[in-house]
Amino acid sequence: MMNLDFSILLPFTNLVWEAAEITIKIGVLSFVLALVLAIIVGSLRAANIPKVLKSILSVYVEFFRGTPLMVQLFIFYYGLPSFGMKVDPILASVLTMGLNSGAYLSEVVRAAVLSVDRGQYDAAAVLGYNHIQTTVHIVLPQAFRIAVPTFMNGFSSIVKETSLVSVLPIIELTKLGNQVYAKTYHPFEVYISLAIIYFIMTYTVTFLAKWIERRLSIWID
Repeated sequence: MMNLDFSILLPFTNLVWEAAEITIKIGVLSFVLALVLAIIVGSLRAANIPKVLKSILSVYVEFFRGTPLMVQLFIFYYGLPSFGMKVDPILASVLTMGLNSGAYLSEVVRAAVLSVDRGQYDAAAVLGYNHIQTTVHIVLPQAFRIAVPTFMNGFSSIVKETSLVSVLPIIELTKLGNQVYAKTYHPFEVYISLAIIYFIMTYTVTFLAKWIERRLSIWID
């Protein structure tokens, strides 16, 4: 039976913390960008807007949903310099993952907005609300409560998908794990430790999601 020795990871503890910090930074910033894009794009696609604008938004959503995230990372980091636009690897990661997740979450927002009863719009019109006021103060708060669980699942997915940015020159958790493995030749210890770290991060997000859902349930009641 193979002898496991997790002590070989101790010299790399400080590097693990630094890599985890980069991973969390990319994950949080990507989620914030995705959330903003999802709310804007999802709300617009659920509204009566010009067909040209709706078509542009549809192209954005379908492109990022229909192509692999890794290919998108390559386009942003390795492709844009061909047009004279050099992008920092962390910025490229945040932009790519934010745009990618924003495309998926925008469909969640669109469905949540469309699920709001049309009577809410009529009631808002009677009260003198214009379309923007109705959307911001009445529709989106209700849609947000519906979409929260999926948003948090999206956040968990983003944290796990940060492993893909190891293809770029960024020392996040997965790339650090690969480098540690190359030095120690202890793959099981390295990758099971990485799995545990990712699990802790995603479980924390899951715990936060459940807390938010409970708070929203209390508020609704």
